Amino acid sequence: MNLIEMFLNDPVVLISFTGLAVVVGICAFYVWFFFRNIDQNK
Repeated sequence: MNLIEMFLNDPVVLISFTGLAVVVGICAFYVWFFFRNIDQNK
């Protein structure tokens, strides 16, 4: 429960995890984008 309280109350933790989520989302988009383009070129 302490981890959830820290996540909700500490802005540094919240911003860090938000930034990490954005980076993972961008990476997932590029993986999907490249696989789609590779599949269309066949």
